Amino acid sequence: MAKQKLKFMFIVQGEGRGHFTQAMALRKLLASHGHEVVQVLVGKNDRRDIPQFFKDGIFAPVRMFRSPTFVVDANRRGILIGPTIFKNLLRLPLYIKSFFVIRRRIRRDKPDVVVNFYELLAGLSFMAFRPRKTKIMCVGHQYLLHHPDFEFPPGKVVDRYLLLFNNWLTAFGADKLLALSFREMDDLPDRKIFVMPPLLRDEVLALKPSSGDFILLYILNDGYAEEIAKWQKQNPHVVIHGFWDRPGAEEVEEFQPNLFFHKLSGTKFLERMSQCKAFVSTAGFESICEAMYLDKPVMMRPTGGHFEQQCNAIDAVKAGAGMAAEAFHLDEFMTFIERDRPPNAAFRNWARRADQRFLQMLTGEASIQQPGEETAEELRPASQ
Repeated sequence: MAKQKLKFMFIVQGEGRGHFTQAMALRKLLASHGHEVVQVLVGKNDRRDIPQFFKDGIFAPVRMFRSPTFVVDANRRGILIGPTIFKNLLRLPLYIKSFFVIRRRIRRDKPDVVVNFYELLAGLSFMAFRPRKTKIMCVGHQYLLHHPDFEFPPGKVVDRYLLLFNNWLTAFGADKLLALSFREMDDLPDRKIFVMPPLLRDEVLALKPSSGDFILLYILNDGYAEEIAKWQKQNPHVVIHGFWDRPGAEEVEEFQPNLFFHKLSGTKFLERMSQCKAFVSTAGFESICEAMYLDKPVMMRPTGGHFEQQCNAIDAVKAGAGMAAEAFHLDEFMTFIERDRPPNAAFRNWARRADQRFLQMLTGEASIQQPGEETAEELRPASQ
């Protein structure tokens, strides 16, 4: 008997880069097995546009709706939690309209499965209406925080419970929580939590890394450019190529000698990732996973006020990604990357199980070709 072809709808949070690349990887996987993504709904905020690489690479109809956004400080760096809550409460009537956009699209397209990439309004929408005969799956590293083996930053109890409460809101009515993880951990079926490998695109898996002479940088909020520029000005021999999504930015801007900022791009970012000597970021989950897969040492400087990224940094260090820091001062990191480190074969082998795990969880298909395991020696990058 022929297997059933399923219709999927994606709902994607538009903050940062990771949710976009996860959705692109999952759509391609589903399409390769005969399933269809009939609609992609993206929660757009005031500060960011949908990246062009996502519009060009998702290969499914995309519709935007208004979604909550973080309020950043005057320097466009850290996140202000109090003003964020207040601003979004004032915009509640606007977000109610978004609920109806989500409901109309689900009723029109009748997907078998809705996959929510951590969009708050999707979870809140399902509080008001639960689509019949439609399964709801939630994907995100954030759901791993509900696992008893997850390690939190010390203190910050209020931040911890605010984040866990937000997770609960995004996942209201979900059939499964697919918790992306840097490493394998036990599933918790009684709590609907299933620990999943990262969703890396085929373009990442196909890259052949080499060790170049520059540092790659990705910053969530463009105000951090000045912080990295201050350090690099004192170390002008260090070449840094950064990526940001500053509104109105040129494709490439030479910020100062040997410090370049590129407009956020899909292919160019991955090319630079495969060629760089090391990676520095504001601790977004997906880009850290890409660096780990390509065996690049990572320094994570979490965005100010962004508790989730603080959690990411601790978890990534535990998984062998690299080191965490409280500022973009790279002196210690430059010493760190000169140390001899064995390649992270365990992470790569875990990441290569993603197709099998996601097909099993989303479609019930359990038997696809499993890639062979790699040894640490096979993973050593070539030197340029």
